[in-house]
This record gives sequence, C-alpha cells and structure tokens, in this order.
Amino acid sequence: MEARLNNLVYAICNIATDLQNIDFSQVGQSSAGTIRRSLDDTLFVIKYNAEPTFIKDGTVVPSQTLTHEEALTLMSTPAWSEPIPVE
Repeated sequence: MEARLNNLVYAICNIATDLQNIDFSQVGQSSAGTIRRSLDDTLFVIKYNAEPTFIKDGTVVPSQTLTHEEALTLMSTPAWSEPIPVE
C-alpha cells in the first residue's frame, strides 16, 4: 500500500468573495501572495490540517475540498496550468 503524502485538506475558494476573509495563520500559506490561483484569477487554493474557523463558521464556503491527490489532478488541468510547449 502506498503511503499518503499528507493528510492536508485542499480547499478551492473564490478570489472575489473569499480571499479577504482568509486568516493566513490558520492555513498552509502565509499571505495572499503565496496562494495558488487559477489562470483566470477567479479561484485559489488553501491547505490545512485542522478546519479553519472561517470555514467552520461559514464565513468562507469552499466550492470544493480535495485530497492531496485530487488537488494535484486539478492543478494539472488547463484552468490551473499553462500547457508546456512541445519543441
């Protein structure tokens, strides 16, 4: 059986409505400048072990919560990653 890379939860959130409500002391990113953003700049990802209070109390409602593997799959889609040019 393959060991899990981590037990983090990855939450996909809306930049326009959620970013200002993130308490970066409760997540794995240190600031708005360190979040992973979708290419269209509408969504971002935060990661955490313990559910942050801003999610528990409904201030931020993620559109998705993902495992590490699911997050890697999402990050490799055209919405999140520029295609690598073939030479």
